[in-house]
Amino acid sequence: LDTLEKWVTEIFSEIPNNGLPKPSFGHLTQPFDTPEFHKLYRVVPIRKVHSLTITWALPPQEQYYRVKPLHYISWLVGHEGKGSVLSLLRKKFWALALYGGNGETGFEQNSTYSIFSISVTLTDEGYKHFYEVAHVVFQYVKMLQQRGPDKRQVFATASDILWEEIQKIEANEFHYQEQTDPVDYVESLCENMQLFQKEDFLTGDQLLFEYKPEV
Repeated sequence: LDTLEKWVTEIFSEIPNNGLPKPSFGHLTQPFDTPEFHKLYRVVPIRKVHSLTITWALPPQEQYYRVKPLHYISWLVGHEGKGSVLSLLRKKFWALALYGGNGETGFEQNSTYSIFSISVTLTDEGYKHFYEVAHVVFQYVKMLQQRGPDKRQVFATASDILWEEIQKIEANEFHYQEQTDPVDYVESLCENMQLFQKEDFLTGDQLLFEYKPEV
């Protein structure tokens, strides 16, 4: 550490501090408020696969990293048990898999917007009914909106996927994660230093800290 500190001091100490705050692009709201975004696009894939992806552009969410509202919603949307979107679509033989979430990368989450996507892998039959599939997804999202978040009580339509359980699962995965490559770990910490408070540099991108249903 002493050697590394010496190197950093030699290399970076000559860079002047201009005292300016880091730039913010929060004033650039609604970047997807364009007719091109509100459309259905059909893309011909290279391999034989049917996939339906629905994407929402949301206000910036990175300030809520201690709550992680999109992570909570992605658990509910991605649930595969009784009462879930996927279980219904599988009963109709319309879908094989479903994933929903936000990648928490610069493109999907930044100071201007956040993206939330739900992607459904369709069967041949499901491809013929993709409008109905989209309708089911929107129905489920509307149901979640009407029910609101739950901290302890069981979601009747989402089995036992609860905020506190998600928090415990993420904590276990953090404490028992495999050792990563040191270079990758340092790079990740440097990114975290730009996004989180000092006490959350190590955990801000992985753990759920606060339950705030209004968020």
